[in-house]
Amino acid sequence: MDISIKDTGAFASASVTLAPGERFVSEAGCFYHSSPNVEIDVTTRRKSGGKGGLMGGLKSMLAGESFFLSTYESNDGQAATIHLAPGLPGDVRRVDLDGSSRWLCFGGSYLGSAPSLVLDTQSQGFKGLFSGESLFAISVTGTGPLLVSAYGAIHEASIDGEVVIDTGHLVAFEDTLDYEITKATGSLVGSFLSGEGLVMRVRGKGRLLVQSHDAGSLGRKIGRLLPPRNG
Repeated sequence: MDISIKDTGAFASASVTLAPGERFVSEAGCFYHSSPNVEIDVTTRRKSGGKGGLMGGLKSMLAGESFFLSTYESNDGQAATIHLAPGLPGDVRRVDLDGSSRWLCFGGSYLGSAPSLVLDTQSQGFKGLFSGESLFAISVTGTGPLLVSAYGAIHEASIDGEVVIDTGHLVAFEDTLDYEITKATGSLVGSFLSGEGLVMRVRGKGRLLVQSHDAGSLGRKIGRLLPPRNG
C-alpha cells in the first residue's frame, strides 16, 4: 500500500495505491475519483470484530463522523488507486501507528485507515461538551497507517509536560495524553471578554496534532451574516 498526500496546504487530499488483495477504509463521502478497477463497499460504521452496529454508528455521528464507512479494493487482480479528500479545506496528515498506543481523533478529523486498525468510539464525558469538539472521539488502535484531516494547517507537537490549546483546535492525540477544560485567563469574565473563553490544558507525554483554524468559529461568523429565516 502506497499513500501520498497531494496539494498540501489549503486543499490537501490523499492518494492511496492498493496492491492486489489490499483494502483501505475511509469516512464515507470523502472519495472523489479512482482508477476504473476499484470496487467500493459502503457499510454502517461498527467496531472491528463485528460489534458496534447501529449504536456504534450513532455514537460515531455524535463524534462528528459519518454513520457509514467505505472500503476500497481492486476487482481485477491489478493495482488500484483511490483519491480521498475531506469536506473542509485544509491539511491531511498520515500517522503511522505501531501498536504501542491508541490515538483519539476529534471533531470529524478521521479520514481513512488501513483495515488492520481497529476503530471504536470513546466517550469524553461532560468535558467533551466544553472542548469545542464532541461527546465522543474516534479511538484508533493497532498497527498501520491512519489519515486525519483538519480545517487549516496541521501542526504536530511532541508533548512532555503541558500545553494549552484553544477549544475547537484539537485534531488528534495519543491516549498517553489527557486534558482538562479551564478558563483562558485568571477570571471567567476576563476569559470571555478577551474572546478566548475556555481552553484545553493537555498533559502527559505523547504526540499531539492541532489545527490552525476552527470550523465552528467560521460557522458562527457566517451565521451572523445570513438573513433571518421567515416562518
